[in-house]
Amino acid sequence: MTQPQRIFVGDAGSQIALARWGEPVSGKRVALLLHGTGFVAEVWTEVAEALASDYTVYAIDRRGHGLSHKPAADRYHFRDFADDIRMVVERLDLYDICGIGHSAGATDMLLATKLLPDRFTRLFVTEPTAMDPRRQRTGGLSNIATASVQGVLRRRAEFDNADDLFQRLRAAPAFAPWTEPSLWAYVNHGFARLDDGRMRLRCTPEIESALLGPIFQAMEQIYAGDSRGNPFPWFAEIACPVRIATAEQSWPIYKEMADRAAALIPHASRWTFDGVGHCVAQEAPELMIAALMTFAAGAD
Repeated sequence: MTQPQRIFVGDAGSQIALARWGEPVSGKRVALLLHGTGFVAEVWTEVAEALASDYTVYAIDRRGHGLSHKPAADRYHFRDFADDIRMVVERLDLYDICGIGHSAGATDMLLATKLLPDRFTRLFVTEPTAMDPRRQRTGGLSNIATASVQGVLRRRAEFDNADDLFQRLRAAPAFAPWTEPSLWAYVNHGFARLDDGRMRLRCTPEIESALLGPIFQAMEQIYAGDSRGNPFPWFAEIACPVRIATAEQSWPIYKEMADRAAALIPHASRWTFDGVGHCVAQEAPELMIAALMTFAAGAD
């Protein structure tokens, strides 16, 4: 498999890391890929390699993940991630972008498109985190959501070696359907290899817990934002074509949030991936590639 080039964008102490497949060429289209919570840019490798013949492909390590900066726990709001994309796009001077996002990374892409309407030509987003701001509720998180946010703090963060880690992940239901290249990409880039060969999670349990707070608030329709307000009304201002995909075997809440997004976004169409779960690009990259090609052929 082709190894992407690693680049860093931003000021010292707040840099965003990216993987890039292919050299930037004048006039060549750009594909910008965003992973979901807990993952890393290289989990897109199989999709990115297929796209690289037609695009210069960039995949971002979202803040708190991979080699990107790890800010304080109160800096993981949806607006923070959208601002990171805006910074990357502006500093790399990217145009004619096909945005491709998964889960919370899909939300980043949708919000960033509103901030930079002249840079994105279309978006393909799979099961974005979304709330309908017209139906916002008051109150706190449910007991189940609170337990989930707190429960990740007990997640194991270090493993004896890469092979042991791979086998443990392969046995876990969430990772069992992943392709071998995708799972190894997560092992090799989502974890830091220590001097003694042990593997340490880059998106630590503490960071993931901080990330999940706003996500569960959006799921339960109680997200109010921070001092900058709630950005979800921006969905109604997205001007480019957007295709919103869901996966047959994923949880009902993902389908519900996709419905919310589709009801808000003016130029939204739908797509369904049959026979796979939430992490389509890692379970069946060929299905993702085919869907992206179909969308590219039919999008305005």
